[in-house]
Amino acid sequence: MFRFASPLFFGLLLVLGVLLFLRFKRKNDQYLKVACLNQMDAISPTFMVRMSKLIVLLKILAIVFFIIALARPQWGDKKVNVSTEGVNIILALDLSESMRALDFRKNNKIVTRLAAVKQVVTDFIMNREGDRIGMVVFGSNAFTQLPLTRDYNTISFILDRLKIGAAGPRTAIGDAIGISLKRLEDIKSKSNIIILLTDGRSNSGELSWQDATKIAVKRKVKIYTIGVGTKGEAPFLVDGLFGQRYVYRKVDVDLDALKTIAGQTGGSFFEAGNLAALEQIYQMINRLETTKVDVQKWVEYKELYPPFVATGLILFLIYLLLINTRFLRIP
Repeated sequence: MFRFASPLFFGLLLVLGVLLFLRFKRKNDQYLKVACLNQMDAISPTFMVRMSKLIVLLKILAIVFFIIALARPQWGDKKVNVSTEGVNIILALDLSESMRALDFRKNNKIVTRLAAVKQVVTDFIMNREGDRIGMVVFGSNAFTQLPLTRDYNTISFILDRLKIGAAGPRTAIGDAIGISLKRLEDIKSKSNIIILLTDGRSNSGELSWQDATKIAVKRKVKIYTIGVGTKGEAPFLVDGLFGQRYVYRKVDVDLDALKTIAGQTGGSFFEAGNLAALEQIYQMINRLETTKVDVQKWVEYKELYPPFVATGLILFLIYLLLINTRFLRIP
């Protein structure tokens, strides 16, 4: 967060501009009476003569830097103190191989499902305030990527570096719910939710999604489920003998299971076939899951004026040196 602590000093720039205008006007009003100007055109000014006209710019720039320093530029880090619990949110994200499907568009470019998800989830995280957010990723296995925290910048940093296949090629939805429930036990809260995003069918893991859902119901944890991707076949970029090529593969997302999970836990099921739909879903969840929190904000500022003072002093000293040596004027 950047600011000027004393912006009123910028009014001196207006004063400086007026003084320069008056000086320029008064200088143009002075003239020298000569009998004839016919020979004046043949006289060309030397390089040093030209430079002497620019030497005053050093003084002007020095004054400008001094004025900026007086305005006290500062860079601050925002601090947030939350005195109430807020909402505990676990983001359960699918990193299975099917997330490589290229059926999403971002800025008119075809991207993988995971790339599209990263953008939308990052926006969702940065729009929350006062909530604890954790991250669980799953493929053939499920594990905690980040425990519950209010450090949203760190969550976004970790999210941006997620890799497809990091948890295995298959899909363990039951384990993902189980690990998410475990993380929600770490810090108590009046409201606990899981946002489960996947594009496949549960075909791996030790815990079935049915049993995991029953546990969530007992613990009163609400689960929002999101099925991403187009129905049927989706394009994948694969390596072949003659380079990379596109192939179409069937992607089987278990919509019935996702609907059941959401319905039994009191959450909602969403289906996202494109980036716009995915954005709307997270915006809707953001509006549904709100809580009143007592948030106190303050900013710790760091002063940035010393470099401006130093630059102004250097320019002014150079100006004084030049006008008293090479560009000395004798009245």
